[in-house]
Amino acid sequence: MRFRQVPRVIRSAPHRSPPVPAPGTLECGTASGADVRGGGRRVVRPGDVDDEGAAARAGGRLPGDPVPDPGLGLGDETPPVPPSGPPPRRRAGRTFVHALPVLLIVVAILYDIFTPRYFTAGPLYTAAPLVAAPLYSRRGTALTGVAVVVAVIGLQLGKGVIHYVDSLTELITIATVAVLAVLVNGMVRRSSERLVSVREIAEAAQRAVLPQPAERIAGFEIAVCYEAAQADAFIGGDLYAVQDSARGVRLIVGDVRGKGMGAVAAVAVVIGAFREAAEQEATLEAVAQRLERALAREGTRRDGLDAFEGFTTAVLAELPHGDGTVRIVNRGHPPPLLLHGDGTLGPLPAHESALPLGMGELGVWPDRAEEVAFPGGATLLLYTDGLTEARDAKGEFYDPQARLAGRVFPHPATLLDTLAEDVRRHSGGGMADDMALLAVRRPRRADHDHCDEP
Repeated sequence: MRFRQVPRVIRSAPHRSPPVPAPGTLECGTASGADVRGGGRRVVRPGDVDDEGAAARAGGRLPGDPVPDPGLGLGDETPPVPPSGPPPRRRAGRTFVHALPVLLIVVAILYDIFTPRYFTAGPLYTAAPLVAAPLYSRRGTALTGVAVVVAVIGLQLGKGVIHYVDSLTELITIATVAVLAVLVNGMVRRSSERLVSVREIAEAAQRAVLPQPAERIAGFEIAVCYEAAQADAFIGGDLYAVQDSARGVRLIVGDVRGKGMGAVAAVAVVIGAFREAAEQEATLEAVAQRLERALAREGTRRDGLDAFEGFTTAVLAELPHGDGTVRIVNRGHPPPLLLHGDGTLGPLPAHESALPLGMGELGVWPDRAEEVAFPGGATLLLYTDGLTEARDAKGEFYDPQARLAGRVFPHPATLLDTLAEDVRRHSGGGMADDMALLAVRRPRRADHDHCDEP
């Protein structure tokens, strides 16, 4: 508020438009985009289908599966379904901000009514259209400006001060700000439209570079999840792919060194080479060598540091058809986890160390696939270091083995949803690095029989 003398002229200090809030990011949901909930980063997983299994997964478990033990802070037998939309506190905050221009006008009018005529609420009147500019439509912003001007004229007439010079100056200032607010609103709308266009392009690029695998491939249940650490980003240096072949279902999860478009280009090279090699090569070791050569060719086209230090950590897996085993080649990547149907789990570390892909010039070690049992009802979890490097407020890293111990998940999508939510709670919603998750479940024989029922 400011004090006004009569007939002395007092010029109001210039007011600056508040910063334009960034439009909300796409948040956690299914691959079809039908579900959006809190989290702030995009999660990609196979789309739901209209079958009994998908309907049961919405409640947390499938018919005939054991009831999972409480854990990860859930407490109930069935994980609660998060409510759609933002949390109540966030919704209340948005409602208050949206109503702020009206509140400013009401408070200004009450102030002018119940104070002497030498006092004025000019700053509040000036702020109202400026606050409305990034929040309302062009029509709403214009109506706010008109309401402010009409209110000021009416109050000045009521107080009998409209003929004073400072009152006329105040009225002209408020009217000018109202016109400028309409112009600011147009700029905000154009910026929002450009942002929406950029986001659509980013989504299309993600679908092209990291295509979504089918929910079921060769009898295996599959789910994937990707969360970018950078706000409004959809893709980074992490990658995943699933490819069926004559020798089994082959998988890859990897992490490209670096950030930005250079990392995205390397992801495209690795994914393309993997899909071709998975179809053609007879062994998983040969697939890894094809990826090594592809990254070597890519390195010759790069400049600067990436030409010498470009590499990709990766873990490749092969699930032979009709064989209860899994073969793994690890090239400097965090070891996968094998979750059994009874809640026990353990890592699958590489017994022989190997350099990441793209570093073959530093040494030659023959790739050797390690074979372990993969029984029915078990789930293989592959992930990038964005999962294990997530820290809480005390600086403690996230330990997926400790957090998942004793838990039973009836479907890979349930596992990834629970895991991603738990990581967000652990890190306070701020991820330090991108995170890619891929889970594959070998159904039990009873599950196969259930799927074959008409």
